[in-house]
Amino acid sequence: MESQHSAYCVEAAEETVKELREALLMAGIILPSLGLDPVSLAREAPCPLVELGRCSVETARRLAAVLR
Repeated sequence: MESQHSAYCVEAAEETVKELREALLMAGIILPSLGLDPVSLAREAPCPLVELGRCSVETARRLAAVLR
């Protein structure tokens, strides 16, 4: 049961990253390092974290503008 829950959590996290990537792309924003944090996946029962990663100052500025 625990492994099924973990697999579901990872699949849901991957789908969320995909949706976020598509939404950002529609706003003209690309976060090159967007993905799942590998350390959070290395646990026995993974609890995925989304890694937004690093981006340029210009990209951060555009992201802030979109969020406003």
